[in-house]
Amino acid sequence: MFSMNHQKFMEMDELSIRKTPYFFIIDFLCENVEIYLENELDKSGLQIDFQSFSTLKKSNTLNKKIEWKSYPETLESFKAGFDKVQKNIRLGNSYLVNYTRKTQIETNLSLEEIFLHSDAKYKVFYKDFFVFFSPETFVKIIDGKIFTYPMKGTIDASLENAKEILKNDKKEKAEHYTVVDLLRNDLSMVSDEVEVTHFQNIDLIKTQQKNLYAMSSEIVGNIKPEFDGKIGSIMKTLLPAGSILGAPKPKTLEIILDAEGYGRGYYTGVCGWFDGKNVDSCVMIRFIEKENDTLYFKSGGGITHMSKLEDEYQEMKNKIYVPIY
Repeated sequence: MFSMNHQKFMEMDELSIRKTPYFFIIDFLCENVEIYLENELDKSGLQIDFQSFSTLKKSNTLNKKIEWKSYPETLESFKAGFDKVQKNIRLGNSYLVNYTRKTQIETNLSLEEIFLHSDAKYKVFYKDFFVFFSPETFVKIIDGKIFTYPMKGTIDASLENAKEILKNDKKEKAEHYTVVDLLRNDLSMVSDEVEVTHFQNIDLIKTQQKNLYAMSSEIVGNIKPEFDGKIGSIMKTLLPAGSILGAPKPKTLEIILDAEGYGRGYYTGVCGWFDGKNVDSCVMIRFIEKENDTLYFKSGGGITHMSKLEDEYQEMKNKIYVPIY
C-alpha cells in the first residue's frame, strides 16, 4: 500500500540505537525519508525551529505590511472530491477521511520570512521548496514513554462561547473521538498500557487573519521492548499519521488518492528531532509549497457522515493563513 523506504527506516534505527542525534523528514506516502546528522544541517538548506530544538541564528523584525491573497477553488470543484469521500463513507469504506486541497496564494513574504516570523510550535523552512508552521505534535518519546496529541476540530475564536460550541458540536466531537480512538490503536502497536490522559483540551491558535480554537487530547503508552530505541521502526509502524489520514487507514488512503487528485508530497508527512535519547516530532500541516514560481497553500479537514459541504469548504479556506501578527 505505502511504498515504504525500508533502508532509511533501518538507518534511523541504527542511529538511534547508537544514540546519535539526527533530524528526519518523511513525506506523506513514506516514499521519501531524509535523515540529517546535526553537523549536516548547516549545509542542508533546512532551517528548523521546534520548542525542543532550533537552528535559528537570528530573528529580525518584519518591517513591511503583509500582503496576502488566496485563490481558493470554487465550491463546485471542492464538491467533486467531497462527494467521492461521502459516497465511500456511506458505503462503509471509511468513517473519517481527511480531505485536503491545494490553493494558490500570493504574498509579498518570502518563504524564509514566513518561517522567521510565524508563531508556531513547529516550524521548518526547506530552501526554495516549502515552509510550514504546525501546531500539531505527532509523537514525543520521553524516557521510554510515547505521547501523541491528536488535534481535530477548529472554530473561529471570535464567536460567542466558541470554546463551548466546539466542545459540544456533534460533528467535531465525533471526529475528535474517532481520531483519539484511531491513535490509541496506533500507539498500541508500538507500546503497552496505552491510555488517554487528557481529553478535549482547547488550544488558542493566533493568526493575522483570525484566531482559531483547536481541540486536542493526549494519549500515552510505554514503548514495547522490541521497539525500544528503534525510532525508524516506530515511525514506519505508525505512519501515515492517523489525524491527517482517517480510518481505517489502508482503504482511506485509497479514497484520498482518488478524491484529492493532487500529490500531497511532504504535506501531512512528519518530521522530528532525535536528541540522542528522546524524540519530538510534528505533523507537517499549515504548509506552503513553491512550485515553479507559484506558491500553494495546502489545507483541509476531516470528513464524516455528518459533514456539510459548505462548512468543510469554509474550514479549508479558514486554514489558509499565516500566524504573523
